[in-house]
Amino acid sequence: MGMTMIERILARKAGTSEVKVGDTVTVDVDMTVLIDLQFATMWLRPLRIHDPAKVAIVMDHAVPAPTIKDAAGGPKARQFAAEFGIERFYDVGRHGICHQVIAENGLARPGEVLACTDSHTCAGGAYNTAARGLGPAEVYSILCTGSTWFQAAPTIRYEFGGSMPPGVSGKDVFLHIANAYGDATNQNLEYGGPGLASIPLHDRRTIATQGAEVSADFSTFACDDVLTEHFETLGVTDYEPTYADPDATYVAVRHVDLSTLVPYVARPGTVSRNGVPVTDVEPRNIDQAFIGSCANGQLDDLRIAAEVLRGRRVATGVRLIVTPASQQVYRDAMRLGYLQDIADAGAVVTNATCGACFGYHMGVVGPGEVCLTSSTRNFTGRMGSTDAEIYMASPATVAASAVAGYITDARTATAS
Repeated sequence: MGMTMIERILARKAGTSEVKVGDTVTVDVDMTVLIDLQFATMWLRPLRIHDPAKVAIVMDHAVPAPTIKDAAGGPKARQFAAEFGIERFYDVGRHGICHQVIAENGLARPGEVLACTDSHTCAGGAYNTAARGLGPAEVYSILCTGSTWFQAAPTIRYEFGGSMPPGVSGKDVFLHIANAYGDATNQNLEYGGPGLASIPLHDRRTIATQGAEVSADFSTFACDDVLTEHFETLGVTDYEPTYADPDATYVAVRHVDLSTLVPYVARPGTVSRNGVPVTDVEPRNIDQAFIGSCANGQLDDLRIAAEVLRGRRVATGVRLIVTPASQQVYRDAMRLGYLQDIADAGAVVTNATCGACFGYHMGVVGPGEVCLTSSTRNFTGRMGSTDAEIYMASPATVAASAVAGYITDARTATAS
């Protein structure tokens, strides 16, 4: 019987010839990523770790430290890295949202297993990786033993056809899928098909990242020329791509014609079955617009925002906050002039961090306010007050709406 991508990766890492739905397997973990919140909230120094070369530490959620509690975690992380010889330590100045740092440094590789405590670890699936967020205790166990267990879940296959039209992004693809099909609890998502070639890697990252919002276990993309070129650029060659078998068994195969898609907006509360084409959404006035997060703080997201904002001004009464996903993205965007265009339009560009996405710092939303975000989640209270409303859309839609003062279609706004 054929296997899906995830089943093949799990079988290889478990040292077995076959994995099928329902099987529980113990697998070797190729990369374990620790984040700053672990050191600030629940850190217990281990007596030993399995392999320092398979561990990375990323300072990401609260950087630079906005509280004394967060500041106290920094020395613990630095001491741990020094004591155990962990070379992949991305401290303040080299920092960023962990999933962006993982991508930039080739830590998520085809055919491998990656674990991290952050729920959006499925972002690594864009790189043909079995990447999954796990609880702090489980990640601590992996740190010490080098292995973990998974139960193989059923897989949904998304078969992409056609090509992405101008003005449509990975965020729109995901919001369409979430609206059309709802949650995928206790299931894996697999993406491929002839249309995949038209989806840029940054958009694949967005789609993979957002798998967490429909409660998927793994969210994994096929390996193709776009991906191999990415790793060639990074100088990474020691990996083994994993492909689904032609006779793999899926709980569902869903065909998505990319050429028919339009920009989407998710209304407040959830993304599942709660989206509408931007042309159908009410022209809701907004107080804050946010572009950032592991899903949409990538360099191409900032490029798109800069293109929309260039020569325009953010509307009076609207706060546009732009947070690069990493220090590297910040530097590249500055060098390319994107930050200049964004700042000249009246936006605030912050340090690279998770920040406003999880309602912690750098842009908390107040009671009664309406926020349009390109980040990962729009549930009540996510970005601050439980009395605020959070709409979700692509960076282009967010930028155009910040200029208009209300939710609007970037394709029309930039054409005028």
